[in-house]
Amino acid sequence: MLVLLPPSETKRGGGDGPSLCLDALSFAELDPLRKQLVDELVELSGDVSASRAALGLSPRQDAEIDRNAGLWSAPTTPAWHRYTGVLYDALDATSLRGAAAARAAGRLVIGSALFGLIRATDPIPAYRLSAGSALPGRPALAARWRPPLEPVLAALARAELVVDLRSGPYAALGRLPGAV
Repeated sequence: MLVLLPPSETKRGGGDGPSLCLDALSFAELDPLRKQLVDELVELSGDVSASRAALGLSPRQDAEIDRNAGLWSAPTTPAWHRYTGVLYDALDATSLRGAAAARAAGRLVIGSALFGLIRATDPIPAYRLSAGSALPGRPALAARWRPPLEPVLAALARAELVVDLRSGPYAALGRLPGAV
């Protein structure tokens, strides 16, 4: 059984892993769109006003734009340590040891507006992009993610039971037939 989690708007900064390497992420077939989106966010970060509008940020959140500017060079940490908030606080991945950690690592996947689908242990940098974000001059994220993401999700669902806990906007990035 796999549990498909939503990401979190809030993310822990820092990390002690190397900079972002798409080859280190699961589901390599998603890498072409991942690269496009990372490049687009880095470019967008050069225009603070456009970034605020596209990402729904206030001036107090300009640090999020700075995070996006450094996506290719920022340190990484496993996704389940990167995301914060109620769900991830309750998961408390740092407390898992031995067999429990191995089971969780093998069964938890996360739907992401930037990375599509990642395993809980995949190393990612801090970033800001939500499923409802509208990148200037680009189609909606759901329209961009569905073609590469839905075959990956369908293959997962054929292989085992998937419990889909994503919220509506993240579920719209890629439909998952037969999920619970």
